[in-house]
Amino acid sequence: MAHREDSVETIQQEMTAFARRARAAAARMHPELSLVSYTLLAHLDDQQGCRATDLAAHYFLDKSTVSRQIAALEKLGFVERRVDPEDHRAQVLHPTEKGDQVLANVTASRRRAFHDRLADWDEEDLDRFATYLHRYNAAQERLG
Repeated sequence: MAHREDSVETIQQEMTAFARRARAAAARMHPELSLVSYTLLAHLDDQQGCRATDLAAHYFLDKSTVSRQIAALEKLGFVERRVDPEDHRAQVLHPTEKGDQVLANVTASRRRAFHDRLADWDEEDLDRFATYLHRYNAAQERLG
C-alpha cells in the first residue's frame, strides 16, 4: 500500500509544480494576463461569448472572482460586453479583436513551449501521457 501512497504523493507534488510553472509562464508571456484571465478569455473564444455567471459556474469560481478578472480583461481592451440577443436584459462577454490577437499569441507561445518540453519523447510515451491526462481530467469531470 505504501507504494500507491508514494505514487499519489508524487503525482500531487508534480501537479502542484506544473501549476506553479504554468502560472509563472503565463506571467512571462503576457505580464498583464494571469493564467485565470487567459483561461477565461480562451473559454469566451471557444464558446463564442458567454455570460459571466456561466464562466463562474463552468470553472467553479466565485462570481466576484470572475467579475474582477473580467474587469481586468475589459480594462486591457481584451473583452467587451454585448447585449444578449435572446435576453436583452443580460450581457454576453466576447473577446475583442485585441483579445483575439493576444489569445492567439499566448496560445502559440504555450504550444511551442509544450513542443519544446516534449521534443525528446517518443510517440508511445506521448500517447500514453495524453491518455493518462485525459483519463485524469475525465475523472475530475465525473466527480465534480
